[in-house]
Amino acid sequence: MPEGLGAPALPRAAASASDAGSSGPVACPRPQLAAPGSLQSAAPRPGAVRAPFPQKLAEALSSQYGLNVFVAGLLLLLAWAVHASGVGKSDLLSLLSALMLLQLVWMLWYVRRSRAHRRLIRLQDTHAGASWLRGSITLFAVITIILGGLKVGYFVGFSKCLSAAEGVFPVTHTVHTLLQVFFLWGHAKDIIQSFKTLERFGVIHSVFTNLLLWANGVLNESKHQLNEHKERLITLGFGNITTALDDHTPQCNCSPLPLCSAISHGIYYLSPFNIEYQILASTMLYVLWKNIGRKVDNHQHQKMQLTSSGVVVGAALGLTALAATIGVVVVYLIRIGRSKTKSESALIMFYLYAIVLLMLMGAAGLVGIRIYRMDEKSLDESKNPARKLDSDLLVGTASGSWLISWGSILAILCAEDRPPYTWYSLPYSVLVIVEKYVQNLFIIESAHRGPETLSEDIRTLRVVTVCNGSASGLASSCLEAGGVARDQPPRGGHSPRAASGDACLGGGSGEEEEESGSGGPPSPACCLRSLQGTAKRRVLRNVAAFLFLCNISLWIPPAFGCRPEYDNGLEEIVFGFEPWIIVVNLAMPFSIFYRMHAAASLFEVYCKI
Repeated sequence: MPEGLGAPALPRAAASASDAGSSGPVACPRPQLAAPGSLQSAAPRPGAVRAPFPQKLAEALSSQYGLNVFVAGLLLLLAWAVHASGVGKSDLLSLLSALMLLQLVWMLWYVRRSRAHRRLIRLQDTHAGASWLRGSITLFAVITIILGGLKVGYFVGFSKCLSAAEGVFPVTHTVHTLLQVFFLWGHAKDIIQSFKTLERFGVIHSVFTNLLLWANGVLNESKHQLNEHKERLITLGFGNITTALDDHTPQCNCSPLPLCSAISHGIYYLSPFNIEYQILASTMLYVLWKNIGRKVDNHQHQKMQLTSSGVVVGAALGLTALAATIGVVVVYLIRIGRSKTKSESALIMFYLYAIVLLMLMGAAGLVGIRIYRMDEKSLDESKNPARKLDSDLLVGTASGSWLISWGSILAILCAEDRPPYTWYSLPYSVLVIVEKYVQNLFIIESAHRGPETLSEDIRTLRVVTVCNGSASGLASSCLEAGGVARDQPPRGGHSPRAASGDACLGGGSGEEEEESGSGGPPSPACCLRSLQGTAKRRVLRNVAAFLFLCNISLWIPPAFGCRPEYDNGLEEIVFGFEPWIIVVNLAMPFSIFYRMHAAASLFEVYCKI
């Protein structure tokens, strides 16, 4: 084989090169065998460290490009929000449309190139782009497309005084949403190994384009919430706070008026789903960006199975919390702002509801953590960009509500005059901090619970077989389950139900094995440990199901206008109206996203247990 084409290096290549001396041309050592798909490079010097400098450089270049796009877009968003001179909404929408079109070009090129090379084996990250995650983004995308249709109708109604950009933007966004969901369904798991520098720029451009669309949606919803909040402050007696409305409505009449009013309300109520879609798409694209050029280990992803057995208690409590949330939100929105008495009663009702729910969630999280602490199962510490991103997002987005909660606590402690209803904000704010802290620990602990190791599987098979007295049936059942004993009966039908992979682990002593192996009855201690292992899994499933439904419940109030941080009024007196509104407008989107992201993480935890 000619040199330089991937021929394996000889053990004495360097020695033969030095022995040649001056008798002839110096023989270069043959290069090392290159990885598939990579270019052959010269062998490194002795003692040199082969760090992936080109890969790190490409990551730095692409990330800086994306950050500059994001910062420029945010500045334009801010300029429009503060009514900067010469900056209109058409300028902002034109930039966003141009960014989406550029992403569309890249996605079409990537899909076309992937189809041209579909016969090649493509590396994939089994942890990324789970089916339930792609199903969730599809649901949000469908609502986003409906929202785009409403925006087109809004443009038609106000066409006399709106620019063409406000009609082009929703159409472009709809096409962008359709193609992006198709792209994520087919390529979210890809580990790109060719055209890596170009792909990094394309993926990071997509990430920050979705983040800008998310920021645009958050800004529009915040303006609507702020206008309603200023109107409600008058009913609570805070007349000294400015109530000047930030009006961005078109300066012309819409026809027909009832239809335009219905469209406006529809846009407002569908906007939270669009916001969740954009942030979810950006996180999936970010995982794709982190996986570019990544070396995949041989660790296989544990297949998740959705089972509904044994979670009656958790599901019932969670559905009760969800029903109570809907009722509280409806009553809150009906009563708030109607009069001083009704507004105060609405705030007290919400605080009492939230205090009870947060206490139950914190207790459930502590139970789950305690069960994990009693279990000595090994943790999965393998490299996993999707799991690391989930953990970082949980802690990062929780900081938003922590900021608001500490602001409320400080306002209560420092205020000179405290209306009675504001005292309920103190335990509520403390519980928000504690509950998210406990829940993050439970989710992160669950995410790092990997499958049983081989030695533990063999030990489980040996001890449980001796306890049950049926080797053949249990061995067949365990082997079919992937080497880990599950809580399903063996095919023989005469053996007791085997517990999970940790059944009888760490407790089967030699004396028990000898007594059971002599043909006697199963050891009571071993059977008790089996039952305890099954009970632990059922408790963990109930905890995960309950927390999943509770996080969806707590996502609903702030997403649809039930925000006591706005309507309390005490924080604006202590910090000032504008500083506190800025804090809430910056932190609230992260708090809302935290609940949806925590619900998604808990769903994955439930499927893994």
